[in-house]
Amino acid sequence: MHVVAVASQKGGSGKTTLAGHLAVQAEMTGAGPVAVVDTDPQASLADWWNERTESTPVFMRTTVANLDADLKRLQDHGINLVIIDTPPAITNTITEVVQVADLVVVPTRPSPHDLRAVGASVDLIEGLNKPLVFVVNGATLRAKVTSEVAIALSQHGTVSPSIIHQRVGFATSMTDGRTVMEIQGQKRASEEIAELWTYLEERLNKTFGKKVRLPFGEILTAASRAFGYGQARA
Repeated sequence: MHVVAVASQKGGSGKTTLAGHLAVQAEMTGAGPVAVVDTDPQASLADWWNERTESTPVFMRTTVANLDADLKRLQDHGINLVIIDTPPAITNTITEVVQVADLVVVPTRPSPHDLRAVGASVDLIEGLNKPLVFVVNGATLRAKVTSEVAIALSQHGTVSPSIIHQRVGFATSMTDGRTVMEIQGQKRASEEIAELWTYLEERLNKTFGKKVRLPFGEILTAASRAFGYGQARA
């Protein structure tokens, strides 16, 4: 089972939107079953999941203290990928999440404020010897600053070649539990997410090897009842 953490010290970097979209894209391309975990006190990912009508990805309610044990239970019940959303600050929660992650995705908007905030995230992730990938997120089409930010970020770590641009569809889809891949008229936005997930999956498989996917189906239904994957909030 692979664990991907989406983390950034800077609020407004688009962590939650990216986490939800990557989870759905992974399911669509056969990388699932996928579970999402929300460790941000604002619970935006949980709110998004509660609005979904699709049964996937599943949601796991947990605490930082129980994270290791709950991840083990997910693996035992056939989950192949876990994507964890984190708080927008360097906290003990982020430290604990990064420690269990196979890969840390750091979304960064192309602005001086976001670049200045990168340092603390990099120090934390590198201090725990975890691989990271920067994702330039919320970029303006054809803006020179986008490439400049990508070059600057490359001095601190790996930068995804797939850039996610600022598009209304991302915000619109998240309001009712969907993604741009699930609404009409969002072809380019969908392609950007697909390209990003393909790149991240290749990184995971190259580093850790391709995982054998376990039979799922009825196991998930039983696990949902036994371990509370159901509604994100009571």
